[in-house]
Amino acid sequence: HIKDATGKCLRERERVCVCVRERERNTRCAVSPARNRAEGKVLETVGVFEAPKPQGKYETGQLFLHSVFGYRGIVLFPWQARLYDRDVASPVPEKSESAAGHGSKEVKGKTHTYYQVLIDARDCPHISQRSQTEAVTFLANHDDSRALYAIPGLDYVSHEDILPYSSTDQVPIQHELFERFLMYDQTKVPPFVARDTLCAWQEKNHPWLELSDVHRETTENIRVTVIPFYMGMREAQNSHVYWWRYCIRLENLDNEVVQLRERHWRIFSLSGTLETVRGRGVVGREPVLSKEQPAFQYSSHVSLQASSGHMWGTFRFERPDGSHFDVRIPPFSLESNKDEKTPPSGLHW
Repeated sequence: HIKDATGKCLRERERVCVCVRERERNTRCAVSPARNRAEGKVLETVGVFEAPKPQGKYETGQLFLHSVFGYRGIVLFPWQARLYDRDVASPVPEKSESAAGHGSKEVKGKTHTYYQVLIDARDCPHISQRSQTEAVTFLANHDDSRALYAIPGLDYVSHEDILPYSSTDQVPIQHELFERFLMYDQTKVPPFVARDTLCAWQEKNHPWLELSDVHRETTENIRVTVIPFYMGMREAQNSHVYWWRYCIRLENLDNEVVQLRERHWRIFSLSGTLETVRGRGVVGREPVLSKEQPAFQYSSHVSLQASSGHMWGTFRFERPDGSHFDVRIPPFSLESNKDEKTPPSGLHW
């Protein structure tokens, strides 16, 4: 559990003081696994909550709980993204940066802070049913143009999803990159500072890590957020193949239980092709979104034989009474980095 600054245990409304058994049903908590303890009966102190920052940004080394998925993490560095929220219509049509795609709604981008973070490995088993913990992928330096590799426990987190806390533990996060990227310095606040290794890794891999555009739209209280990432280009059979990954979060903003049943994508390539993709669920799952577990997050990939394109579509959900409804996926553009033609040849340090 986590205590506030007065030393009092936070109440259930903070959704953090729950036992391990409850955690398996609702991962919005701050309980450490306590694997060798009596099942479902032990709480372990993680740290002391700090006041969230409504403005500004969190620094490298900030410990936090994810407000939606409940895992422990630590901030590596921030990204400044453009958020295109289609639920916020522009009052007057004007020339502005807008999300490309179908539909006539003008969407103006606003700056929003996200963070590159490490996920505590102890929490990964508890969130794997609702959020992929190997979602950040790269093109491998391999003859196979479709070969990918992932960095486990790496994530992108929106500013409002950060619940900051402090800890006296000098190694509060268990992750293979924690001590390679960060070191303890009790004179600093927060007391974890970036090593040269982290700075070099960020600089060398910047084009493949950069988060630039975020797209959001809500239909019948189901909010869909999409973040596309350019991964690089590969040559295959005398042609260029451009790759992107996209991260999608589905959130149920209502109390009614719904289940994702189908996906329907439209993928337009600058080369002039229009592809339709239909299928059951996403990444082999048909997630249920409820009041207790309102969100599901996953990543997937798309490749085009052109340097840019667009994607849009719908998710079909089912209600408890058997009726269905379609939820719009906000249209988003697939853009390549013109000055960066070669993706990383393995993980750069």
